[in-house]
Amino acid sequence: MMDALNNQAPYVIAIGRQFGSGGRVIAQMLAERLGIGYYDRLLLEEAAKQSGMNPELFRNSDERFPRFLGNSLPFSFGANTGWMCASAVNDDSIYKVQCDFIRSLAQRQSCVIVGRTADYVLRDNPRCISVFLHASLESRIRRILDRCDAVTENEAKMMAERHNKLRANYYNFYTDKRWGDSASYHLSLDTSFIPYEDVVDIIANFVQKRLNTTN
Repeated sequence: MMDALNNQAPYVIAIGRQFGSGGRVIAQMLAERLGIGYYDRLLLEEAAKQSGMNPELFRNSDERFPRFLGNSLPFSFGANTGWMCASAVNDDSIYKVQCDFIRSLAQRQSCVIVGRTADYVLRDNPRCISVFLHASLESRIRRILDRCDAVTENEAKMMAERHNKLRANYYNFYTDKRWGDSASYHLSLDTSFIPYEDVVDIIANFVQKRLNTTN
């Protein structure tokens, strides 16, 4: 399957994920299984390098609602009124550079991209497959504790809620879709009780069929 996929034009698997759903590990395993590139935080580093901008700017605004706006203001506010403070320009520029890098990357190589609205950026690319991974709160809490990101269940719950709110606000702001809405993705999977290896199998098989490839 890997050879069949990689002998064709480049393709991208864009993975959205709830915090604690295992998205990053699953994405890494999937990329390794298919023998293609993996971009998570590395995407930020590469985009910064390509643009000549400070990587710290990308890290500080990574999957976060733009700092210059209140929660009630739309993305078009600054562009329509001509009002834009320095941090607004930075956030807007950073997002555009990131989008440009994602598009150029999709033309050059097959890869898995985690988050960063990649599914939306590549929405017109017929060889982009979008996946969303979610899990029950109990499962996410357990995983957060297992990887020592939190000490108590309450702390893990608050961490999950905070990160998911940041991701949702970011995604909903920059796209015309809703983060986590199954209708926004080609494939949505509950990873609560499925071993990571099996989740990888499901995604890989779906990608194969979606791209009309054979073993």
